[in-house]
Amino acid sequence: MEIRVLGCSGGIGGSGRKTTSFLLGSDVLIDAGSGVGELSLDELAAIRHIFITHSHLDHIQMLPLLLDSVFDRLEQPVVVHGLAHTLKALRDHIFNWVVWPDFTALPSEALPVLVMQPMAPGEQVTVGDTRFGMIPVNHIVPTVAYTVEYPGGVFAFSGDTTTNDTLWEGLNALDRLDHLIVEAAFSSGELALCEMSKHYCPQLLAADLQKLRHHPRIYLSHAKPGEEEMIYHECQELINDRPLCHLTGGERLAL
Repeated sequence: MEIRVLGCSGGIGGSGRKTTSFLLGSDVLIDAGSGVGELSLDELAAIRHIFITHSHLDHIQMLPLLLDSVFDRLEQPVVVHGLAHTLKALRDHIFNWVVWPDFTALPSEALPVLVMQPMAPGEQVTVGDTRFGMIPVNHIVPTVAYTVEYPGGVFAFSGDTTTNDTLWEGLNALDRLDHLIVEAAFSSGELALCEMSKHYCPQLLAADLQKLRHHPRIYLSHAKPGEEEMIYHECQELINDRPLCHLTGGERLAL
């Protein structure tokens, strides 16, 4: 399994900061933040499935442009998976003919280029030889983490979240967990902001990781622009019993 980190930042600013999107192999995305803009037209046209964690703009902003850019190249629809709440938000606020055309009805309702497929926590979707699972997490809007079981291993992506039990219970239910991409959006000095916006800081993340029975390699994502090194060093000080990496945009992870 190769994961291309198209974007993993909590914001923008400079060539290395793109918002959340991960390309799995050549045809599956997890989230569709500004990092999707790094793909060529041929790479965009190869996308077949997109798993969305939640409806916030930094995780869905490139979905409309992706479809528009390769509209005439698609011979089959792109399937977007997510919570019913998330898909409704996309229909109501993005693909509504006001902000963007409704690609679920183009070029026709019978043969659209976009299909939205609701997915519920606990449900699994298989794409090729890879199985995707969904775990509810704690954020401002309904949000999920995804587990990805592929030949030879398992990884998970937390989505946006803060202190909770559901993520860790869901991960503990897995037979194995080799890699975990988890957010740490702010430094511990911004604890009040983390609690208000429902994100992790190093202090909160370190406490919650004690709930995890697995010992995966940890990859930190979603750091506030300009605070990446501070957040990483704070995590290093507090999380010293697990392998820890700081993700940067453009990386390719061979899992």
